[in-house]
Amino acid sequence: MALTKFNYNSFDLTTAASKGLGFNSSANGFETSSAGSMTLIKTLTASSSANLSFVDGSSSVVLDNTYPVYMFKFINIHPASNDADFQFNMSADSGSNYNVAKTTTMFNAFHYENDSQANVVYDTGTDLAQSTSDQVIIGNQGIGNDNDQSTSGFLMLFNPSSTTFVKHFLIQVQGSHHADISVHGHVAGYGNTTSAIDGVQFKFASGNIDAGTIKLYGIKDS
Repeated sequence: MALTKFNYNSFDLTTAASKGLGFNSSANGFETSSAGSMTLIKTLTASSSANLSFVDGSSSVVLDNTYPVYMFKFINIHPASNDADFQFNMSADSGSNYNVAKTTTMFNAFHYENDSQANVVYDTGTDLAQSTSDQVIIGNQGIGNDNDQSTSGFLMLFNPSSTTFVKHFLIQVQGSHHADISVHGHVAGYGNTTSAIDGVQFKFASGNIDAGTIKLYGIKDS
């Protein structure tokens, strides 16, 4: 089977603002196409930061009915203090208070570096029952502040602008425990409010976020 080669100059590569290129069946083979379903909204990078907060309408953050699903990706979040729990909370008043009542469930898989233990456990110490406290993201397993230790993962927040339903979320995270343990955390729950959620804050239970990046994405309807 012979390969057919086309002259680059035979293609119309004129694009429009905020558009990409896609193939079609026309003579020149290309058309402008919409961006993908996952859109980067905001990137925050910690540098000895007390917290990283995303508030709708502040610093180009979008957290409203523009998207039905939002995803936060946290990348190499490194604590200033050793044995510190990474946690989050939500706001329904544009970031004035992070105190939404939550009911949650959590389990962790863990494995020691020295291979002495490995297990999957339900974490009764960090689930919440109609509590306004911060939700721990990676269980009762404090992250280490050694130079090579951090935690990474994601949080999915569903329809935060709804004024009808509670606000469901899912979290998966991988972290380096301060006692040299690999911890894979799973958290799920809901913010028990019919008010729109317009702010999300991440921080450690003690000490600053020494370094790390959190990215906020909006996900369109499929």
